[in-house]
Amino acid sequence: MTASTDHSSAQQQAEILAQALPFLRRYAGATIVVKYGGHAMGEEHLARMFGSDIALLKQVGVNPVVVHGGGPQINAMLKRLNIQSNFIDGLRVTDDATVEAVEMVLAGTVNKHVTGLINQAGALAVGICGKDGGLIRARKVMRMKRDPDSGIERVLDLGHVGEPEHVDVRVIHALTGAGLIPVIAPVAMDANGQTYNINADTVAGAIAGALGATRLLMLTDVPGVLDENKTMIPEMTLESVAAGIRSGMISGGMIPKVENCVDAVQRGAKGAVILDGRLPHACLLELFTEGGIGTIIRA
Repeated sequence: MTASTDHSSAQQQAEILAQALPFLRRYAGATIVVKYGGHAMGEEHLARMFGSDIALLKQVGVNPVVVHGGGPQINAMLKRLNIQSNFIDGLRVTDDATVEAVEMVLAGTVNKHVTGLINQAGALAVGICGKDGGLIRARKVMRMKRDPDSGIERVLDLGHVGEPEHVDVRVIHALTGAGLIPVIAPVAMDANGQTYNINADTVAGAIAGALGATRLLMLTDVPGVLDENKTMIPEMTLESVAAGIRSGMISGGMIPKVENCVDAVQRGAKGAVILDGRLPHACLLELFTEGGIGTIIRA
């Protein structure tokens, strides 16, 4: 490599930093909730990049809060333990044996792995779950399903599957105020002390709303919300999301993702973004480039 090449590379890096300056100012002191999981979590080089990006956000004055999933890791553990998994409408039916394994994987192995990625990058992250500090009080999820033949609705019991009933963000403020990064596993308990497994997207949306976060970043395996021509939509309002669901433009697994984003915005988040977590430095590209890379949903 020649001296001129070194100079050109250094100049390019300086230009990138200069272009990012307005965005650094915009998000200084802001709370950014990041839902992390899926392919990015499973691929080692993307996982290391994620840890570095979260550490960088903290270094430049952003307050990141990470909520993680761990579906593949749960499946692997259940297979090792010979526990059969059943799903209804995308939610895992969770019996006593399953919820014990889920808590062990999410609040243990996966939580500490994600925390370690950030700590290795030079920041100080602390792993917690919804039980810690009374962060999340859960309630049992019940689903109604209509029999296609008789038309009669019946209640489906999903076992220890919950949803957030109340979020108390004092423990998050205590950690971020001390310069730490909370890394949250989506396991919580109800008022009676019963443990529940909660969908990580749902937890991220509830926490982002309770914190009044500047952004909720939902890292997925798609570029964002796509229109009828499979082109990504850069920005949507709550009304256009509802219209997209009614028309069928938004369908399948994208519906619960946009619904969690809508819920976060309605609860107080300034905006929620669905973006492709498989892209290297996805969080930085969304926050520090003009227009971002995903679909932002806001009121």
